[in-house]
Amino acid sequence: MTAKIDLAGLELHELEQELVRLGHPKFHGRQIFQWIHKRGITDLALMTDLGREVRQQLSSEVEIHTPQVEGKERSIDGTTKLLLRLSDGKQIESVFIPDTPSQTFCISTQVGCAMKCAFCLTGRMGIDRNLTASEIAGQVRVLARELQMLDVRFNIVLMGMGEPLHNYEATMKALRILNDEHGLAISARRITLSTVGVLPALERLATEPVMPNLAISLHSTTEDQRDMLVPLNRKYGLKDLLDACRRFPVKRRERITFEYVMLNEVNDTPEDARRLVRLLHGIRGKVNLLPLNEAAGIPFDRPSDARVNQFARILADHGVTVSVRKSRGRDIRAACGQLITESKKTQAPGRRLASLMEQGA
Repeated sequence: MTAKIDLAGLELHELEQELVRLGHPKFHGRQIFQWIHKRGITDLALMTDLGREVRQQLSSEVEIHTPQVEGKERSIDGTTKLLLRLSDGKQIESVFIPDTPSQTFCISTQVGCAMKCAFCLTGRMGIDRNLTASEIAGQVRVLARELQMLDVRFNIVLMGMGEPLHNYEATMKALRILNDEHGLAISARRITLSTVGVLPALERLATEPVMPNLAISLHSTTEDQRDMLVPLNRKYGLKDLLDACRRFPVKRRERITFEYVMLNEVNDTPEDARRLVRLLHGIRGKVNLLPLNEAAGIPFDRPSDARVNQFARILADHGVTVSVRKSRGRDIRAACGQLITESKKTQAPGRRLASLMEQGA
């Protein structure tokens, strides 16, 4: 049997073409697109500006997939984490972060992650599969519906499970769907894509008509150290990544964000801070320091506030714009690097870099 087309994964022009192919007027495509992506309605029976016969016919011809909420946890700080089940039974997590200062949805692009960053629980899952454009955009619809925010402005960060540029086509298609004026009409200025540096895809991103804000997961100031913390660095090195950032078209009054997870006595020294200043010279960027969110299975410690402040002060004194991200949702394991849908709590936090090197990581 031929699989039914999932209308939720089609851009407006594709949806219109599919309706015409099925023998329906083109304008029904726009109506359905608005129902799905603007109003959050995915039941054809409720799309009341379509005739009853049209709805009945379409129900046998197409599908509209939406991630289903399997669990919801709320942190003491208001952060909400949703466990979502996909149509094939796979699970992902998405997070709502209030008061940031804007409302922010953190969404996933893969089931698991192939990047294997040493400080990230999601990387310990490995990669199961890529999400479809329908599943990526669907998380936003589900969060907006569950939180009654379909008519509220919010930001989106592609910082959940997975590496967005490792699933390039589906990620960019989802962003075009979310950006469409007939749907949620989310401006590219309100979307941030975080990547560890998949260079060929980063070069493509620079040419996209819907270009999100760019955040680079840097985390290190030397090639050897980054090779171990971010294994992809062995393929696309630190120097090549920063050269690509220098070429990246940054809009006026905007900057590339460099994310830097701080690991106690690993990458948080004054020497690291001074090297970081030199590395970022000539790049329109800013640094976002993220003190490690400790968890069982992550072999590092969170640095003290004094070490974080000292690092930040060195950057600021050298003219680098720097902020320290406040961890949100740590009590429900919803903070950066903590998203994981399969428990692998086999190690306690606190093991140092040397221990990891002994394992051949």
